[in-house]
Amino acid sequence: MENTRTPLLEAPQDPPEVENTSQSPSRVWIVILIAAIIIGLIVTAIFFLSRADIATTSRIRDIFIIFMAFESIVIGVALTVLVVQVSTLINLLQNEVKPILKSTKETVDTLKGTTEFLSSNVVEPVIKLNGYLAGMKQLFDLFKIRRK
Repeated sequence: MENTRTPLLEAPQDPPEVENTSQSPSRVWIVILIAAIIIGLIVTAIFFLSRADIATTSRIRDIFIIFMAFESIVIGVALTVLVVQVSTLINLLQNEVKPILKSTKETVDTLKGTTEFLSSNVVEPVIKLNGYLAGMKQLFDLFKIRRK
């Protein structure tokens, strides 16, 4: 019969290497270039609007006002969804997590009582018995009564 041992647990393997998530310098330059182009377009539009006639400027102003109103509606809807999600989270915490924490506390209290009971009714008598046995051993050693 061979005495071969099989490991119960496999040896931990090296974690897979994580790719570097930092942005490359070329990507940063592309973002800067796009931002500069957008700013340049805005400055050019403002320049041409300042030279345009009143009707064109008021038409663009009205479109901008409509766009801002639409943006306000979108932000209002987003805030409403956020409030609903927060209320759902609060409900979850009160009705799901709080009872779990309460039952966990009761379990810990029960375990504490059990350990106190075992300490006073099992461990202390065993310690006392060991003390008496050690004393008897010393007594036997003193009178040189010993098993051979």
